[in-house]
Parts: sequence; structure tokens; C-alpha cells
Amino acid sequence: MSIANQKVVTMDFKVSDTKGQVLDSSEGSEPLVYVHGANNIIPGLEKALEGKTVGDQVNVEIIAAEAYGEYHDQMVQEIPMEAFEGVEKVEPGMAFHAESPEGHPIQIIVTDVEGDKVTVDGNHPLAGKDLVFDVTVKDVRDATADELEHGHVHGPSCNH
Repeated sequence: MSIANQKVVTMDFKVSDTKGQVLDSSEGSEPLVYVHGANNIIPGLEKALEGKTVGDQVNVEIIAAEAYGEYHDQMVQEIPMEAFEGVEKVEPGMAFHAESPEGHPIQIIVTDVEGDKVTVDGNHPLAGKDLVFDVTVKDVRDATADELEHGHVHGPSCNH
């Protein structure tokens, strides 16, 4: 069976930057399982896996625009400390959930705190980076009706 929309794909993976620094890997943990075509993985990797079958190994460089997007300076903002009401201490590296100007949920990372001003970055931590994926396809199967309805694979941690 080939990887196509509405198929559940199980894969081992390693992702590195273009200098070879490993950023994430399934080594030593469970493989990644996702519904192909449901926007569960980055677009460039999904395209590279289209048509592959069990046992195929894929090594592909994905440009930033097809990965986590380009880095946007306008996603870095200075906001008043009062926006963090109820948080005991705001420090660089802390992550919070917020809404984009379009109303979509995003994660922001605190990058600097000076007095009552907090600088946050709404870019994904890998935005602006080209990535290299090494993938081994372990399994491909049809998605169930429930998985298609919910847009993700149902497993032990799923609460549907």
C-alpha cells in the first residue's frame, strides 16, 4: 500500500538542521504515526512521502517555507508585563498560548524581560530554518472513519 491521503503512516524519523545538528528523532521512542493529508506534519515532508511504501527510506531537505515557514520579524513584539496577570514570574524561555491577529491560537516564547516590558516571539522555534529529514516508512494502512472525522490517529492517549 502506498502513502496517499487518508492513509495512516507509521514512520521512524530524524530531523536535523542543514549543519547536521539533530533537532528531533523517534530513536529510543515510539515511531511517529499520522493521517496523511490531514495537515498533521509539515507540507514539504508530506509531499516527499507521497507514494512511498513500507520499507522505503527517504532523505530529504525541506526548505523553511515548506517546513515551519519563514521567520517574520513582525511576530516579535514588546508587550506590557500586565498582560501576564496571574503569572508569578515571567522569564525568557517561558512559553504561553495566545491568539494571532487573525484569531488563530499560537504559542509565544518570552525572549526578554526588562522592567515592565516583555518581548515575545510568535514564530515557531524552527521558523526560517531549512530541515533535513531521514525517514523510514514502517507501516501504511487505511485510516478509520473516526480517524478521518477527527483528523488524527486514535491511540491509547486519545480521549475521543
